[in-house]
Amino acid sequence: MNKSAIQYVQACPVCNRSKKCSQKMTGLLQPLPIPDRPWKDLTVDFIVDLPPSQGCTTIMVVVDRLTKMAHFIPAKGLPTAKETAHLFHKEIFRLHGIPTSILSDRGSQFTSRFWKMFCLSLQIKVKLSSAYHPQTNGQTERLNQIVEQYLRCYTCHLQDDWIDLLPAAEFAYNSGTHQSLRESPFFLNYGYHPALLPDLPQRGDVPNVQERLERLREGHQRAQRLLQQAQDTYKTYADRKRRPSPTYSVGQKAWLSTKNLRLTCPTKKLGPTYIGPFPISAVVSPTAIRLQLPDNLRLHPVFHVSLLKPWTAPSAPSQLTVPLPPLQVEGDPEFEIHRILDSRYQRRQLQYLIHWKGYGPEDRSWEPAQNVHASRLLLRFHRSHPTKPGPLLSRRSR
Repeated sequence: MNKSAIQYVQACPVCNRSKKCSQKMTGLLQPLPIPDRPWKDLTVDFIVDLPPSQGCTTIMVVVDRLTKMAHFIPAKGLPTAKETAHLFHKEIFRLHGIPTSILSDRGSQFTSRFWKMFCLSLQIKVKLSSAYHPQTNGQTERLNQIVEQYLRCYTCHLQDDWIDLLPAAEFAYNSGTHQSLRESPFFLNYGYHPALLPDLPQRGDVPNVQERLERLREGHQRAQRLLQQAQDTYKTYADRKRRPSPTYSVGQKAWLSTKNLRLTCPTKKLGPTYIGPFPISAVVSPTAIRLQLPDNLRLHPVFHVSLLKPWTAPSAPSQLTVPLPPLQVEGDPEFEIHRILDSRYQRRQLQYLIHWKGYGPEDRSWEPAQNVHASRLLLRFHRSHPTKPGPLLSRRSR
């Protein structure tokens, strides 16, 4: 009887959709592999919405995952994919060459076709964090806080001089001893410590070629060893607040948390905490699952296991007859429509040319009319272009 009651409760669709999980976060920490040379694997992120300083409001932060060396690059607003590629070529490639991989969040710059083709042409592997899981790029997120703290301490009252502080901030960070590596990023990159001030002695003489190469090699090996020790320590502490994830397999179903979704119900407080269940189409990694989502749900389909919970098949006929509420979830912001530019008929199908919010002109695309859920933008487009193809014209032609 007890087993049947537990199974009934676990399979209850109303409970699964409406009740929050009070247990520890699922999914043990999975540290990223440690690179074997400097500037092989990079991470990229942006500090945005800064007060204007010489026309710039954004800082592009690029970090080497082995030595932790970083570059802080000012930009005029949040760059598009094309502008991001230009900054990378201008500020990173000329100093460190082409990396093997670049890890970033799912910003529109990095999910665009232009960025993917740019990286493909240079044989750079694009690594994107799973949906709504910024911890994947945690080191850059933490460095962003350090940069903001530095600027907060030294900027003037008008806060319009932070761009002049960036070179000193970058030097201070790169020449300081990293807690995990026990050396400065500068030393691990170049094999010697920089002179800080003219009246201060250098930290050791500049070595000759062979000594310098040997010190670099030993420094890289020591950095790898210390990073591994640090990762083991982080994992031990992080896993204390986590629990192992349930085992998922292809074909199984899972509920998706609405924690990060924008529901169209009047208030999220009384809205469902989970939606679905959705079939699992792939197990990407022990902590990342790909779901088979409906076509009208514009979300990246790969989610961290902490946002999922397994579906249990109903054990009673009464549970099979419970109607599911209509699925109404607004699209992911990375796919938000900014403007409708044109319309056409392609193989008797009405299509609209879409300019996506946050993307550049190179990522405009023709979308079927049934996928364009923006009634206000559609009405505005057809009022401005009454002769363009549209649903009303198609009815008249019949």
